[in-house]
Amino acid sequence: MKETASDGGRKPRVDDDGIREVFRSTDDPVLSTREVAEELPIKRRGTLDRLQSLESDGDLQSKQIGGRSKVWWLTVEGQTPDMDEGLPSADSDVTRDTVDEGGED
Repeated sequence: MKETASDGGRKPRVDDDGIREVFRSTDDPVLSTREVAEELPIKRRGTLDRLQSLESDGDLQSKQIGGRSKVWWLTVEGQTPDMDEGLPSADSDVTRDTVDEGGED
């Protein structure tokens, strides 16, 4: 059963890698929007929006099949986990400490 905001609390969230993992964890070469939505704790419309976003980022490709149905698949870029996801951006307020590895005493 999908979680919703009406269940009490915040709306469920899924990061991009969670969506890509749905594709990585299946043997099917393509998935429909409905098939992806069934694996996520967000509604179908939210899933479609996220799939379109991943497509515009180059992680997914899609093809219209039939009247309103669409299938999606991972691109080469989308098959590799995003190692930077969840890290602060370069323009954030996070400061970095430098470490002297060549240390002269």
